[in-house]
Amino acid sequence: MNVVGLKRTEGTLKHVQVREYVRALIADAEPGSSAPSERELVARFGVARMTVRQALDVLVNEGKLERVPGRGTFVTHPRRRVGRLSSFTEDMRLRGLLPESQTLLARREQAGPGVARALEISSGDSVIHWKRLRRADQNIVCVEDAYLNEVLLPGFLQAGMPTSLYEALGERGLRPTWAEDSISAEVATEEEAGLLEVAAGAVVLHVSRRALAQEKVVEVSRTAFRQDRFTLYVQLGDVG
Repeated sequence: MNVVGLKRTEGTLKHVQVREYVRALIADAEPGSSAPSERELVARFGVARMTVRQALDVLVNEGKLERVPGRGTFVTHPRRRVGRLSSFTEDMRLRGLLPESQTLLARREQAGPGVARALEISSGDSVIHWKRLRRADQNIVCVEDAYLNEVLLPGFLQAGMPTSLYEALGERGLRPTWAEDSISAEVATEEEAGLLEVAAGAVVLHVSRRALAQEKVVEVSRTAFRQDRFTLYVQLGDVG
């Protein structure tokens, strides 16, 4: 990390001095790099911990830093253009983390009423059910249930399960171009708590997604994230 010339101008608010120091420090840092700790900044500037926290809060709100409970504060990935859909694999790589997936289940099933309605197919039609436990830097982050319209993906199960679903869909010309997400904080089910290695009754972040390639529904999924290991970024823009 290279720090550009930084002047501590007389009269500048202390938290602004700390904030701009850290901003300059992380300007060229790799995503996932550690930011200075609050203790280091308190010692360097001789200010109260609350002043340091106020400075870091601004950079967190700007999306330049991410706090990970129990681990520290880290440089986030570069902002992407509004509307870009990314898979878990792509998202973790952009955060400077190593993504891993463990397939718990991959099979053909008959669509129930809810899945059928979301995929815009008939109840009882054949779907692919793919359940995965997902890690970043070897730490469990989430468990995901994805349902795919088998008619659009002939031979998908026989080809071997891919590393990234969205990359595999892209190879078939079916990479999702937009999605509808429903997000809620809920108590983990008994199965989710066991797989995520959290206590019974722990709150998890549920994200339900309906992903479309143009107007074709290609995936519906429900993912339970450990709230202590995942921050959800939502990018908004003015559409005129």
